[in-house]
Amino acid sequence: MRNYIHILSVIIVMLLPLSSKAQYHYADYATKGSGAHSSTIYLMPNVYPAVLIEGDTVACMTLREFIKYSPLRFYSHKDVIQYNKLIRDVKRTLPYAKQISKIIIETYEYMETLPTEKAKQKHLEAMEKYLYKTYKPQMSKLTRSQGQLLIKLVDRETNNSAYGIIDGFMGSFKAWTYNVFAGLFGNSLKVRYDPYGKDRLTERVCVLVEQGAI
Repeated sequence: MRNYIHILSVIIVMLLPLSSKAQYHYADYATKGSGAHSSTIYLMPNVYPAVLIEGDTVACMTLREFIKYSPLRFYSHKDVIQYNKLIRDVKRTLPYAKQISKIIIETYEYMETLPTEKAKQKHLEAMEKYLYKTYKPQMSKLTRSQGQLLIKLVDRETNNSAYGIIDGFMGSFKAWTYNVFAGLFGNSLKVRYDPYGKDRLTERVCVLVEQGAI
């Protein structure tokens, strides 16, 4: 079973926080135009423009979108355990899903610059070897449920199923082959992420993790 997680997770990979710590700040005032005061706020490690309002320096910044969820109601201790397990698994797999999404975009953009199909195939084979070597030790530590969750989170980040990604990069035959292999373990690479349906709790956890709320 662990070998299945190795292969299934690496297959996807090979296709291919907001941690601002306000340690201190200071203002550098300047006079512009008709005597109006402006300044710059240095909030380490970021720099923000600022204005003076009645003698107070006010930083101007664009805040992230924030989603507020109503509290969850748990009907049993088992529900609490399952929710905490989901949080643990999302924190473990969501960073990988985002890395995979970035790799897919970069790989696609680079392949568009290659002149021939032979050159593109050569690049894919080189990427496959590199990513397999790089990510296999990490992926081998995932549990079966975490591997299944990773497949869904890749869909969340790329808006494409694992089957679609493999089909697009490596062809229909390999996509079909890998999906058959996954079927032997009761899974499907064609499964889609449903944030408003059966995966709504997973989506909630993903958003809260991204916001740094949990």
